Amino acid sequence: MIRNTLVALRTPAVILALGTLLTACTGAESLPEETAAAVSAPAQATAQASDARVMASAAAVATGAPTTPIMFVTQVPTAGDIFAGRLSAFANHMTDMGSVPRGGDLMIRYPDGSLRNLTKEAGFGMEGRQGANAIAVREPTVHWDGKKAVFSMLVGAPTKQYESINTRWQLYEVTNLAQGQTAVVTKVAGQPTSYNNLSPLYASDDRILFSSDRPRTGEAHLYPQLDEYESTPTLVGLYSLTPSTGELRLLNHTPSGAFSPTIDSYGRVIFTRWDHLQRDQQADAGTFGATNYASEAAGAANIGRQAENFPESRLGQTSTAYGRVNAFTFNLFTPWQMNQDGTEELTLNHIGRQELMFGYIERSFATDTAMADYTNTSIIANKKYIRNDGGIFQIREDPRTPGTYFGIYAREFGSMTSDQIVRFTGAPTLNAEQMVFEDASPAAVSNSLSAGRFRNPLPISTGQLLASYTTSPMVETSTQFRLYQLRTDATNMLVASSALTTGVRKSISWWSPDTLKTFDGVLWEVEPVEVLARQRPTAGSWTLEAPERAVLAEEQVDETALRAWLRTNNLSLIVTRNQTSRDRGDLQQPFNLEVPGGVKTAKATGKVYQVSHYQILQGNQVRGYPGVEAGRRVLAQPMAASQHNVANPSGPAGSTKIAADGSTAVFVPANRALAWQTTDASGEPVVRERVWVTMQPGEIRTCAGCHGENSRNQVNAAEAANKPEALRALLRQWKQATGGGPILVNGSQPLTPTRSTTSASQPTTAGASPQTTTASGNAALTSALIERSRPAVPRRVISTLTRSVAER
Repeated sequence: MIRNTLVALRTPAVILALGTLLTACTGAESLPEETAAAVSAPAQATAQASDARVMASAAAVATGAPTTPIMFVTQVPTAGDIFAGRLSAFANHMTDMGSVPRGGDLMIRYPDGSLRNLTKEAGFGMEGRQGANAIAVREPTVHWDGKKAVFSMLVGAPTKQYESINTRWQLYEVTNLAQGQTAVVTKVAGQPTSYNNLSPLYASDDRILFSSDRPRTGEAHLYPQLDEYESTPTLVGLYSLTPSTGELRLLNHTPSGAFSPTIDSYGRVIFTRWDHLQRDQQADAGTFGATNYASEAAGAANIGRQAENFPESRLGQTSTAYGRVNAFTFNLFTPWQMNQDGTEELTLNHIGRQELMFGYIERSFATDTAMADYTNTSIIANKKYIRNDGGIFQIREDPRTPGTYFGIYAREFGSMTSDQIVRFTGAPTLNAEQMVFEDASPAAVSNSLSAGRFRNPLPISTGQLLASYTTSPMVETSTQFRLYQLRTDATNMLVASSALTTGVRKSISWWSPDTLKTFDGVLWEVEPVEVLARQRPTAGSWTLEAPERAVLAEEQVDETALRAWLRTNNLSLIVTRNQTSRDRGDLQQPFNLEVPGGVKTAKATGKVYQVSHYQILQGNQVRGYPGVEAGRRVLAQPMAASQHNVANPSGPAGSTKIAADGSTAVFVPANRALAWQTTDASGEPVVRERVWVTMQPGEIRTCAGCHGENSRNQVNAAEAANKPEALRALLRQWKQATGGGPILVNGSQPLTPTRSTTSASQPTTAGASPQTTTASGNAALTSALIERSRPAVPRRVISTLTRSVAER
């Protein structure tokens, strides 16, 4: 739903779209016929032709042996698909001996076929009986200069029967990677040592980004965060660490986890997120003792199980205003992106359910026959269906074809996130309607792959494609993952060619915890990376778009000062230009929308819904299961009231009034998962957001419509370009509350706050000085100003470089 403009143009693929961006910046008010045609439903012809060229160039893989070193990890196999095991789709960070047996190492293979055990050289790991120096290793990433790598390692195993140990995945760096050198492994300074830190990678400025189960602001009593599905410990999100200073920042808050991040050639952080915003099924089952706490604070009172109000019920419900509301469940592992500073988090190019798991998606209001239970597949280029109980994992960009990505399409259970390799287009010049997913290896039949199963696809710089591979058509106790070079068969499908190693063998034993386990055989080989110098991509930047910049200028608000104030107060700003405008691809929620007395966007037929309020929901970690599971689950609850927002006494908690032009503007908490919905005058939900999104302190996110348009809205019009009047009202409220400068309302005299303010809260505004205010003047800046704003005609040239978070 929300977005900013991508500023940095980093590759030839992006430069191709520069003309579109420049056209959008000229302020042209009409859409040329040829441009309109290029973004309308038959628009796919051009996009598909381009996609076909990209796919064709990516289809053939080199057959020669790799000529660059390959780093990978070995892992003692587990017996089949262990729930919350090392290779599971989620909760794969668990450290017990059943989930992750010790005994693996960090390895490197050279072009001559020779192997080095890097962790053993550096003094880590054990043979035989595993004990205090036993290790497990995972997910290395090579530095831009090719001379070092960062990875996660778990150190320690029980030394005797019944012993319980407390150890965590931690970040380490390895140097001296060239043949003939001796590896040195050092622990990364400044990381949170009490929590599991995984999937590290180097940012363009050498910060280390990683996923972690550290609570959102480090409160130990909230550990662990429990996912929204199985109420199982999960990863909280991605963090940024500057080892030289110890600066640690949360980049996104993900209630059900974020996995396997990488940085693509456009400077974006690409990762898989588990989108699972639904009500608590453990509470619905009634057997897990679900209860609520009064707040996230330590010592908060147990207040018993409280009713959930967002999103729709998993079992279905009845609305007084709209009749039967169909049941809602959501379980998709989706590709996501964000800038390296955590800004602009959104599904990859705004892709969502309508483009991935297209087809039958039940409407929200059962009795509204204008809404659809099927998506419009004619407007999307993708024809590869992604199931609702799985998704895309282990994403890696092809270094020779920027904008082409490989991943594993796997189920959530019974797969060890191994299955079919898929290839897809995802350059920032494409919108979600234009993205294409396709089979790169043979697809499963009844969850069985006759050609074997793949994991961790790795396209490398010399044209070869590597992957972990097993001949097992199903995940079994004997499943064996080994690194293979792939080839294309006669049908242009990727199949296993030759193993990269002769196998790494170990004979070990360990206590788990009261039983002595043994293993004597070939270890798994997973998570390969290429060891070579690479060009650092330019980190993405973001800027405020023209309509919002114009409002700031007219209200004499300095953008830099506003952002600084937001950072000081750990806030972000969300601006929507027209809440009645929705993407044409989503007909599963109400799309005929009208602001009472204001703007209306509706098709010729069907019920028209009145939307009066925009309610923000924040993810609060307040659901617990005492005596059953430690930790707490996130629940969606109304955003805490803020004195900085325009008052909305007639609306539901945590809401702002929708202006007559359809716009909304609201200060929201930063570094916390957020969702939202529009409601009618009585607070009854009309359109619901179905994913969590996190904003960074100081970030200003804008959206043209309620569900940001990929190309056109529900009435085939371009996205809104009106100057949002709700933003104007909010800025006037903000200036009055913080003493920022003069405010003129319909020719009235400048107003100044009567209360004192601290220097930290006083913004610097362009050409403004403090004045005086009155209580009556303050009241005039609430909902009255919003009511007086009138709808504008939304006309603008679409930039293909701007995208919105997917509302699903």
